[in-house]
Amino acid sequence: MSGKTFAFMCLKEHPYGREMLKQLIAAGLKPVIVIEEDGGPRADGRVSVATEEREKFLERCKGHTIQDTIEAQTKEHGIERVDVPQHNKEECIVHMKRTNPDLLVLGGTRIIRDPVLSMPKDGCLNAHPGLLPDCRGSASPAWSVYHDIPVGSTCHFCTSGIDEGDIVGKREIPVKRNHTYEDLCYFTMVLSGTLMTEAVTKYYGGVLEDARTKQGSSDHPTFKNAPDEVLEVVHQKLKDGKYKHYSE
Repeated sequence: MSGKTFAFMCLKEHPYGREMLKQLIAAGLKPVIVIEEDGGPRADGRVSVATEEREKFLERCKGHTIQDTIEAQTKEHGIERVDVPQHNKEECIVHMKRTNPDLLVLGGTRIIRDPVLSMPKDGCLNAHPGLLPDCRGSASPAWSVYHDIPVGSTCHFCTSGIDEGDIVGKREIPVKRNHTYEDLCYFTMVLSGTLMTEAVTKYYGGVLEDARTKQGSSDHPTFKNAPDEVLEVVHQKLKDGKYKHYSE
C-alpha cells in the first residue's frame, strides 16, 4: 500500500480527535491533511456545532487528561492543518480534491455526507464509542448503562446511514464497580483511538478488507443525545452498582 494517503477530519480541537490523532502519529500514521470544522455561531444564536461538541466531551471526560491540541500536534509533526466552516460544504471539498486522499478518517465530526463521504476511493472510517449494532447514535456510554448494554467501542466504514457501515474492529471495556460515567466516556474515547489506529495499520498492510464484517440488526433505536433525566439515572445506577455488565 505504498503511496496511499489518508485525510483526518474532526471538529475544532475536539478531545476525541486529539486523542485519535496522537495515537495515529505515535504509530507512524500521519495524515496528508487535517481538516477541522470551525464554524461560527448558528442562525438561532447558539454556539457552533464544533464548540458545543468540544465542550460536551470535555465535560464528559472531566478529571482525565486530554491529549495535546490538534494545532500543536500538526505543527510538531509537519502535518498540514486547515479550518473549514463546515465539513460537508464547498470549502472542505476543495481541500479534499486538492489532496486527493485514498482514505478518510473521522475523529469526532458531524455526520459526513456525499459528496465528501464518497470522495476517497477506499472509503471512510469512523470510530464509535459504543458497541455496534446495539448502540448506534449519540451518547453511547450513557445509553449503554441506561439500557444495560455492554460498554465498548467500534471502528467501522461509513455509509449514508448512522453508524451502519461494515465493522473492522470492536472491543468491550471491562466496567468495574468504582467506574464513573466520566471514566466510561474517557475509556471509550481512548479505545476508539486504538481501534482506529489498528484499522489504519491494517489498511496500510493491505489486510483491512479481511477484517470487514457486516453489522446485524439491533433491538434498540438509533439514540439521540441523552437528556439530563437519563444522565441522572446513569450516574445513580453506576453509584449504586446496579449496572448489569460489570466485569467483576
